[in-house]
Amino acid sequence: MSILCGIPLLECVYCLACARWAWKRCLHTAGHDSETWGVATADEFEPVPRLCRYILAVYEEDLRNPQWEPPGGYGINPDWVKLKRTYNDTQGRAPPYLLYLDHDHSDIVLAVRGLNLAKECDYKLLLDNKLGKRKIDGGYVHNGLLKAAGWVLDSECGVLKELVEKYPSYSLTFAGHSLGSGVAAMLALVVVLNSGKLGNVERKRVRCFAIAPARCMSLNLAVRYADVINSVVLQASDDELTAQMVSD
Repeated sequence: MSILCGIPLLECVYCLACARWAWKRCLHTAGHDSETWGVATADEFEPVPRLCRYILAVYEEDLRNPQWEPPGGYGINPDWVKLKRTYNDTQGRAPPYLLYLDHDHSDIVLAVRGLNLAKECDYKLLLDNKLGKRKIDGGYVHNGLLKAAGWVLDSECGVLKELVEKYPSYSLTFAGHSLGSGVAAMLALVVVLNSGKLGNVERKRVRCFAIAPARCMSLNLAVRYADVINSVVLQASDDELTAQMVSD
């Protein structure tokens, strides 16, 4: 009898717990996750607007005759674009990207576009993952994003190695937005782990800027590669928009 009387009480406690969880989730925003993050300095944030324009340039079919150019342009010299890959080129194995030799900023930039809502291959890439499926360097990463990064590196290894060796004072930057940010982060990680593929490029030359980043690696890897991989988050407050950059 006492057990039966306790059942409604347990149900009430369970319902209250579920209601509390749902209420907190409805009120929770990305701002809560990043409210303790430090604000980027001007020097740290300086490359971000430029790299965002390079990422947007990937969406154009013809950079010499752009259709979606933002105010001020993409800031790209078409003659310095070493290659530009489309979905037809990647066959769905990776999002489109371009490789840009930025002489103005002594930078070799590989920029990857974000998720295309109309492309089934992008969804397949995202869904190619299970918890604990892919382990690397003592941590876990997103399987589909790692495979995409591996495909890009294998495809462009020759030209990347040539540029890294030809311009030893240039940095090697991987940048991407959304889905592309995950591929860029995986590229940076793989290049650091396999520096010999690019002529033993030094870790300090490799960097990644992940715009609106995808969660693609375990915390221990994020901490160990914080000097290489930077996540860029636009945080909204009541009276301002503050761009913050943190190591992810």
